[in-house]
Amino acid sequence: MANLVYLVGVDGSEWSDRAAERAIALAQKTGAEVHFITAVQWSKYQPLYVADFSPPPQDTSEQEKWERKEVLEPLEERYGESGVPIKTSLFWGHPADIIKEQAKKIPANMIFVGRKGRSKVASIFLGSVANSLAHTAGVPIVLVP
Repeated sequence: MANLVYLVGVDGSEWSDRAAERAIALAQKTGAEVHFITAVQWSKYQPLYVADFSPPPQDTSEQEKWERKEVLEPLEERYGESGVPIKTSLFWGHPADIIKEQAKKIPANMIFVGRKGRSKVASIFLGSVANSLAHTAGVPIVLVP
C-alpha cells in the first residue's frame, strides 16, 4: 500500500489549528504522514520595489523566524508525540498557489485547510484560500469549520 500524505495549510489562526487537529486525528487512524505548510505573502511584508524609486527589498529572515516560532513550532510541539510522522515547511507566495504546488510535488493524498484564515479583509477582496483550493487543487480537500 502506498504511503498516505496529508498536507495541512496553516497560518496560526484558530481555523488552521482545527484543520491540523483533524488531519492528525485521521492520520492516527490511517497511518498517514502529515505535512504542515505555511505560506507568507510577499505583499504582506515586502513593499513594492522599483529600482531607483523605492527602498530595496527588506530582509525576510526576521519574518521567517517569527512565522516558524508562532505558526510551525507550536504544531510540532503539540503533535510531536502523536505517533504521526510530521514535516513542516515555510514558503513565500500566495497560500493557495503554494498549497497546490506542494500538493502536486509531495504528492499529497488530501489537503486540509480551515474555512477561514488570519486575514478576513484579504479574503473579502481576493477570495479565500479555501475557496480557491476547493475549485482548483485536483486532490480531495477537507474544509474544516
